[in-house]
Amino acid sequence: MAHSFLRRRTLLLSALIVLIVSYGAITLVASRWLVPERFDLTADGLYTLSPGTRQIIDSAHRPLWLTLYFSQHATRDLPQLRSYEQRVNEMLQEMVARSHGRIHLQVVDPVPYSDDEASAEGNGLTPINGGTNGERIFFGVVGTTRPPSGGDTALDLMADLPDDTNGKPVDRTLPIPFFDPLRETFLEYDIAKLLYQLSEPEKPHIGVISSLPVMGDPVQGTQPWTVMRQLQQLFDVEMLDQGKLKRIDKSIEVLLLIHPKNMPTDAQYALDQYVLGGGHLAVFVDPFAESDPTPLLDDVTSATNNHSSNLPRLFADWGVAYNPDQIVLDRARALQIELAGANLAHPAMLGLGAQELNRDDVVTASLQRINVSSAGHFDLLPNADTRLVPLLQSSADAEVVPTQRVVEASNNPSSLLQNYQPQNQNYVIAARLRGPFVSAFPELAKRPGHLAASPNNAEVILVADTDLLTDRLWVETQSFLGQPMFTAFADNGEFITNLVDNLSGSSALLSIRSRSSSQRPFTRVLALQRAADRKFLQKKQELESELADTKQRLGELQPAKGASEASTSTEQKHEIEQFLQRELEISKELRNVQHQLNAEIDALGTRLKVINIVLLPMMITLLGLLYGWRRTRRNRRQRT
Repeated sequence: MAHSFLRRRTLLLSALIVLIVSYGAITLVASRWLVPERFDLTADGLYTLSPGTRQIIDSAHRPLWLTLYFSQHATRDLPQLRSYEQRVNEMLQEMVARSHGRIHLQVVDPVPYSDDEASAEGNGLTPINGGTNGERIFFGVVGTTRPPSGGDTALDLMADLPDDTNGKPVDRTLPIPFFDPLRETFLEYDIAKLLYQLSEPEKPHIGVISSLPVMGDPVQGTQPWTVMRQLQQLFDVEMLDQGKLKRIDKSIEVLLLIHPKNMPTDAQYALDQYVLGGGHLAVFVDPFAESDPTPLLDDVTSATNNHSSNLPRLFADWGVAYNPDQIVLDRARALQIELAGANLAHPAMLGLGAQELNRDDVVTASLQRINVSSAGHFDLLPNADTRLVPLLQSSADAEVVPTQRVVEASNNPSSLLQNYQPQNQNYVIAARLRGPFVSAFPELAKRPGHLAASPNNAEVILVADTDLLTDRLWVETQSFLGQPMFTAFADNGEFITNLVDNLSGSSALLSIRSRSSSQRPFTRVLALQRAADRKFLQKKQELESELADTKQRLGELQPAKGASEASTSTEQKHEIEQFLQRELEISKELRNVQHQLNAEIDALGTRLKVINIVLLPMMITLLGLLYGWRRTRRNRRQRT
């Protein structure tokens, strides 16, 4: 009997050991060689890659290496930033898993005075101050087409890279300088854009058509506008002549049309076909372009006409309403200017702030201020099949006036505020116009290669101001050691760069929209806090009211000081004592309200813990027992 018991015990122990070893071996093999199945159970699909991102990853032309730099020690007292780093890391891991070995990721902690810190800074990452013990915080990613030193060579993958003139692979290194938690909704877009730019072998090719001197004048010694110099650093910029334009080459990924005036029919048809073919067009028109070099005429009406621009045939076909004889005034966003030694508010020169910028669009989401001058506005025609998505708009305290009136008030802009009548409408100054579009030239349908309609996802960017491109509205130039130094006081340049950068991406990149934030608010707790705030506000108002009454009473008692000093002093002391007593009572009531708030929040937290820790496991256990009991009964019935 004892021998049999020992034998069974030995068998059980041996089976348990074999089970433990097998489980460990299977876990090791699965984690090392097998790709785990991933499920996104978040409410908004935070970790599910959009189709555009998957397309960019699947079509990557070369292997890519990403290095995520995050200062672990410097952020130990910043839980919000550490939480966001986990969010970024998980998004990167999801992209790596999707790439099937084409994208490699490593995470580095750039401790102070280390080679990693020097590498992070040398590769373009921007540190911020405020870390533990005053340390700098790095939180960005560097992408490269070159494997890091000592890493996998992947020569078989590198063999198909595009070559330069010497036959060597072209390497690229691009950073995301800092992951701002305020930009979390565009996290997927920013990383996907980095992957797309690394995969593309050359700078995007953009074209510019302009009747303004955006590239300067070598004869007069004037330099290109700063915004154009910025574009030339990032893109391959080609100037096009509208007088000779009959066709726009498909290699031009973005076309900037600035201040179109009297465009020939052939040029307009070229624009029409470019948009219908999926080209990316940005149109800048202006009711009164202050940088227009055309001489002003004595006749004010003619002066406004020869400084305005329009694209009437294409606008009408796209369903766009635009009047070059109207300018938007906005006294709530008027810029201060100096005129004849006096500071004046100019209601036709506007400083558009965060409230007037579209926070849900990648082009304007991170911008703070854009300055415009004598800007027009867009709307849709009643029969339009297109959609207008605002990027820049006025405040509701705006009105529209004739262009002629603004020109006449150039020496006295304050006169524009006379008889000011706000129309309680946000006028759209810049927008995305989304198709589909049809050709504005149906009579040319028999031409070879004519396109009659665009894809459904076609879009055009419209901006009703050209002055925002000029240096005077956003950048100040100073000389330092003989070299020009630029200081931006508005985000106009970044707006144009973001716009071109966005349009020059692939259609997959353009399809990636903003996502929800991973920071889910505790709505019940916030509701309790708002209720308590209302109580606090009411008590505060009561306290301030009683304080004012007491001061008034003391002021009334003050003139009687000489007649009866002792009596007045006693009344004052009594009044002060009453006030102090009441103040203590109200302070106690405020504390009671705070205690009630904390108690309600604690009670809510306790209920949630009980539900998650006790009730849910009990329910699952009971369901399991019920299932087992029913299955046992079913088996017994089958046996009998």
